Amino acid sequence: MSSFLGSVQMNFNKAASFMNVPSGLLEQIRVSNAVYRMNFPVRFGNTYKVIEAYRVQHSHHRLPTKGGIRFSEHVNQNEVEALAALMTYKCAIADVPFGGAKGGVKVNARELTEKQKERVTRRYTMELIKRNFIGPAIDVPAPDYGTGPKEMAWILDTYATFKTGEINAPACVTGKPVNQHGIRGRTEATGRGVFYGIRELLSQKNEVKKAGLDTGIAGKTMVVQGLGNVGSYTAKISTEEGDVKLIAVAEYEGSIYNPKGIDAQALIDYRKENGTILGFPGTKTLPNRDDALFLECDILVPAALEGVIHEGNMKKIKAKIIAEAANGPVTAEADEYLTRKGVIIIPDVYLNAGGVTVSYFEWLKDISHVRFGRLEKRFQEQQAREVVNLIERITGKKIDKRDRQFIAKGADEIDIVRSGLEETMITAFDQIYSIKRKKKNVESLRTAAFINALSKVANDYMSLGIFP
Repeated sequence: MSSFLGSVQMNFNKAASFMNVPSGLLEQIRVSNAVYRMNFPVRFGNTYKVIEAYRVQHSHHRLPTKGGIRFSEHVNQNEVEALAALMTYKCAIADVPFGGAKGGVKVNARELTEKQKERVTRRYTMELIKRNFIGPAIDVPAPDYGTGPKEMAWILDTYATFKTGEINAPACVTGKPVNQHGIRGRTEATGRGVFYGIRELLSQKNEVKKAGLDTGIAGKTMVVQGLGNVGSYTAKISTEEGDVKLIAVAEYEGSIYNPKGIDAQALIDYRKENGTILGFPGTKTLPNRDDALFLECDILVPAALEGVIHEGNMKKIKAKIIAEAANGPVTAEADEYLTRKGVIIIPDVYLNAGGVTVSYFEWLKDISHVRFGRLEKRFQEQQAREVVNLIERITGKKIDKRDRQFIAKGADEIDIVRSGLEETMITAFDQIYSIKRKKKNVESLRTAAFINALSKVANDYMSLGIFP
């Protein structure tokens, strides 16, 4: 089985074979521009532990570079380089003007106390500051597996302590709490983007017909692997706004199944209260932890870690669509096999771009020092009220108070963020699908997505005059 980085590079090479780009330029796009490997001590009680960590800046074709920080005992340089490369391509696909980066800290976040996690986060941030690997115009981290808003707040606080007087300091990191220079809609962003991406695919009659499905997301059966931030919001939004039927969920502790459907929000609440999804009322516990992956369903959403679908289990997959909410959940070998089999794979490099898209909005907010909606909300409401009044005068009919309030509502920050995210995901899908339709022998959305990304990055490099 290929390594994670090997799978990314295989997908890169496949896309590159369809392009007329100088080999030297392709090599520049492929390799990581900067890799910082560090070991630092952190005091845990009366002892010290040496922590292994990384920050990779994959591409400097645009600045700042951008990418999350994951806390995982499986972190290694290969993984972080692969994730950084995907970030470069993801930003290009979503038309987010950043280069790709990624960070990793080799710890088991589940085993750390909150105080220990804070010490690790702040110490890691100090290392990045020392080497000039963080800053609003340099490199902007975000949450990833094992981290969240709290860790991002610690990063900001540490950065601001060392960079006193820097007016744009809040833009050094995204994914922060809303009351600490964050943005509404960031927590749900990746999951909501996954929902928009699935919905767009299912609107393409010719594409879904190949998988034996009708158009439209409503009524489709879904299995979610991983009920973390991305998986939980994908399940919740898909069921509540898309009328999808969630029939199974796989988590660290096991898999549950109910063919009649699972209430996503109730399951999320149950797990918070009990620390497990097992025993959720109305569900059957499957024998093995990953059994949910192999159930018959319309949409399978792997939303945890990379490499969960591979040569060893790919023949067991019965889903018609695989929506890659996680990074690299399907290996290159499994991707090739499942694509030949007729499974539609919505690639990670497009589908989970919602997080970086809304991170971009947060960065813009912090750079501009203006909350979205502040300048236009009241003006929009006044305009809408005037239109409602005009309609009443012309028709002679009174519009009731509830309808008047709905029509005359100005856009809040969350409305603008969701609208911008939806526009980004729809536009990106249209670009990818157009390439797939027009280019002969491009069989998968993944290859089309990589072609789209590489074309944009190559154009950026050529516009710099480095590769005339």
